[in-house]
Amino acid sequence: MFQVRIHGRGGQGAVSGAEMLSVAAFLEDKHAQAFPSFGSERMGAPVVAFCRIDNKEIRLREPVLEPDALLVQDPSLFNSVDVFAGLKADGYLIINTAKSLAELGIEDAARQLPEGHVWTIAATELAIQHVGRPSPNACMIAALARACGTIELDSVTAAIRKKFPGKVGEANVVAAQAAFDNAKAFK
Repeated sequence: MFQVRIHGRGGQGAVSGAEMLSVAAFLEDKHAQAFPSFGSERMGAPVVAFCRIDNKEIRLREPVLEPDALLVQDPSLFNSVDVFAGLKADGYLIINTAKSLAELGIEDAARQLPEGHVWTIAATELAIQHVGRPSPNACMIAALARACGTIELDSVTAAIRKKFPGKVGEANVVAAQAAFDNAKAFK
């Protein structure tokens, strides 16, 4: 089973990102589930969403405590939430940023992961450029597809179109393709 935890802030589309990721998995004939973990938070408050992907039925219903991948939609969360909690030793880290790991203050934590398992993408900037909104979710799941290959980009774009039909969906598909093409791995 491949388990993903998405850390973001209310309004960034973390929950929609988890849903689109699960739909992408369904489109590849995999089993998947997606769900959020939040209370009555408001826009800008920390939000966590989860997605599980497997080739067989998923019976777990609890939050993802030991993720195979972390998607961090807002790097300011590194200063307020234990984002790395439970991340597997061979896990993937995808961060929405144009900054270096040193600038983010996570260089030591990132060094603990295998080579090629830490990725960055300026997802918010791509979303603003292509969609006109600071919603990095589609870009983040496209970067995940590039980083670990658990899902295919074609499935991600089909899931985006399903979630957001019409012009908004097509703009998100363009942003997702740009994210897939521009995500960078750190050594």
